[in-house]
Amino acid sequence: MSAEKIPVGVLISGRGSNLQALIDASFAESFPARIALVISNVEGAYGLVRARTAGIPTRVIPHKDADGKAKPREAFDAELDAALREAGVKIVCLAGFMRILSDGFARAWEGRLLNIHPSLLPAYKGTQVHERVIAAGEKQSGASVHFVVPELDAGPVITSATVPVLAADTPDTLAARVLEAEHRLYPTALRLVCEGRVRLANGAAIFP
Repeated sequence: MSAEKIPVGVLISGRGSNLQALIDASFAESFPARIALVISNVEGAYGLVRARTAGIPTRVIPHKDADGKAKPREAFDAELDAALREAGVKIVCLAGFMRILSDGFARAWEGRLLNIHPSLLPAYKGTQVHERVIAAGEKQSGASVHFVVPELDAGPVITSATVPVLAADTPDTLAARVLEAEHRLYPTALRLVCEGRVRLANGAAIFP
């Protein structure tokens, strides 16, 4: 009899293509995780359609109140935390979630909170990654999955994938190539964490 799958929560803000990669992987009997909940801070995010099509429970938790004012970050994160815990989530994956999480949330889920970033970290943290990579004349770029820590894009890398930067690349063409790598990479990283083949300890990714 196969081991029970670990319940995972996925936070999204948009189209959810990396969410779809995780959903597809989770359908395999041998994959160690199942997606227990998908949360979006945006009502019309297409990723919610992907989740509902797959029969996965969804929640919309807006980051703005009824008056259109941004909620205090800690209050918003408390809503996320409560929903994830209510669903029995053990690991959280950020997949195009366009909110910076509070230090408290990152610490509460330490070692169980993953993010995917479209560069070979620690290079090119933050936004406008592909524009910066091309401007710098880099010959290669890629994607990284890392543990989330309070400092933005600074958590230790779990795994990464490299793609070439071509002479004719635009930010859009490079982004598309990197995204293909992301779709392969994220399920691999989640498997490693779920199977205990990597863990966060003393600020480093430890591979037992």
